[in-house]
Amino acid sequence: MRDLVAVVLFVLLIRVPFLNQAIQGDDVNYLTAAQHAQIDPAHPGHAEFIFMGKKVSMRGHPHPPLNAWCLAALLAVTGDVNEVNYHAVYIAFSLIAAVGALSLARRFTPHPLLTTLLVLATPAFVINGNSFESDLPFFAFWLASAAFFIKAVDTRSAVWLGAACLAMPLAAMAAFQSVVLVPILGLYLWRQEKAWKPAWTTLAVIPATLAGWQLFEKLTSQTLPAEVLAGYFQSYGLQRLENKLRNAAALTTHAGWILFPVLTFLAFRSHTVFIAIATAAAAWWLDPNPLFWIPFGCGLMLLGWCWQHRGDFLAQWVLVFFGAALILFFAGSARYLLPIAAPVAMLAARHSSRMVLLSALACQLLLGLALAKVNYDHWNGYRAIAATHEGDWHQKRLWVNAEMGLRFYTESLGALPMQQGQAVRPGELVVQSKLLLPVPFTTGGGIATSVARHEITSALPLRIIGVNARSGYSDASRGFRPFDITTEPIDTVEVLGIVERKPVLSFLPMNAPEAAQQIVSGLHSLEDNRYRWMARRAVLLLKKPAAPSPLKVEFFIPGQAPARQITLTLDGTEVSRQSYSNSGAFTVETSPLMPSGESATLTLEVDKTFSVPGDHRELGIIIASAGFR
Repeated sequence: MRDLVAVVLFVLLIRVPFLNQAIQGDDVNYLTAAQHAQIDPAHPGHAEFIFMGKKVSMRGHPHPPLNAWCLAALLAVTGDVNEVNYHAVYIAFSLIAAVGALSLARRFTPHPLLTTLLVLATPAFVINGNSFESDLPFFAFWLASAAFFIKAVDTRSAVWLGAACLAMPLAAMAAFQSVVLVPILGLYLWRQEKAWKPAWTTLAVIPATLAGWQLFEKLTSQTLPAEVLAGYFQSYGLQRLENKLRNAAALTTHAGWILFPVLTFLAFRSHTVFIAIATAAAAWWLDPNPLFWIPFGCGLMLLGWCWQHRGDFLAQWVLVFFGAALILFFAGSARYLLPIAAPVAMLAARHSSRMVLLSALACQLLLGLALAKVNYDHWNGYRAIAATHEGDWHQKRLWVNAEMGLRFYTESLGALPMQQGQAVRPGELVVQSKLLLPVPFTTGGGIATSVARHEITSALPLRIIGVNARSGYSDASRGFRPFDITTEPIDTVEVLGIVERKPVLSFLPMNAPEAAQQIVSGLHSLEDNRYRWMARRAVLLLKKPAAPSPLKVEFFIPGQAPARQITLTLDGTEVSRQSYSNSGAFTVETSPLMPSGESATLTLEVDKTFSVPGDHRELGIIIASAGFR
């Protein structure tokens, strides 16, 4: 009982200071699903929203709807999102994880309390446990399932096995990677002297739950979530070899930082020469900074030790899940490895003295809390910016050109999400982040000017994400370090005002400096300093020519483009429609025309478009120039 009380107090120690944590990361997506569940409780994943400038559906989200249902229940009770109340409720998941870890530690280690505290002090648990993402519920029910099942097998108890049967579906509905628990627990069961058929049957609960949910979705909406997810993997290029290699390097680094690296080194040092050579090669090739190669080397030590002792169940647990992570994931986030935090801590506790464990726990906890504080400062910065501008943002149409927390707090004030190629009109405002994936937009008839600029930073010189930080804590595309040390700002948020500006060119080459102000919509970024891809429909503003002049459009139809017809409309009147039987370079030219106003609106439209894997744009044809000539 004393150990249990200590574990509960430890959970409160790392959670209560962050009860007012701002909305962060993918929280906004889960909250969107929770809002949709208010009108369609059975299908929270049918929510649709704009992501990176394109409309997407959560039917392809990589997590089943358990977490969305939890947030939906809170939303139904409270009527609105309240960070403090929601985080207070989510402490329950941390407590479930803590009790599960304690049960496992009592079974496998000589220091159960210290081992459990090491698991809870894992930086990913300290930091990501303060979010509304699916990682915490999944980790809680993963550990509960493992603890109940192992207890049942050890005691041949139907009661504990029944408890496992209750926890496993919850783990399955929290994350697809729950299926990896099946071979892990199967290995534990296989080690027993006598087969126990009810336990073998129980292992089918997780895949049966996922299959049942997929079938339910198919029967009620004619769509398999797995199919939609596979489509997103292909269209976004998430499983490209480059992403998989970066994922492997980042996960190896995070494996070496589950525990404080000194403890990892002392507990798992082996194959010293091999590890040293591999680490030196990785440092030379990827990043020579010690923040990378020290945990990377420790990660190799951990994995090498587990392979050397692969007859040990805990080592098998680590190897099976890490191998699955290399296959399943693509971003290399630290939170992906939470399911091996318990076996890693238990293995270290077996091979370390009590004093070493206490010292490592203190260092690990201090680092985790420091990183959690920096994370708090980051996301709170967006909330503070929105509060600062609340009064003036209500007076104009506002667009948010960002994702995650900044998007949540600006949308709460009425902002509209920016879509790719969105036409933003004079008099409107755009809130944009340097860090959070801004998408291209046009300012037809206007020019974007800076109205306000805010830097988000923290007093602590640590970064788990940042504009110039090379941390791969959440995404390996920025680097491979588990965190970075720098005093540079985490992000810069700029408020842009669109000021009216009349067109100055009658004929507009796509590489003209004035093009950005005269393109209203439908034309993508300049490429090769000569041309722009257009979508199905593009709109440009042109200055009135001095005398009646032909409209001329120079364009190219690539071989892979299905478009074979282009239509020109001037101020709402069709002036040309041309069809082509093959690809190639073409020019459309009309008879002399004279617009009635001081400026004219030229609309280009093609009959068909296409897209390519890894490129989210709608592509029609390539435009080189257009206007009166």
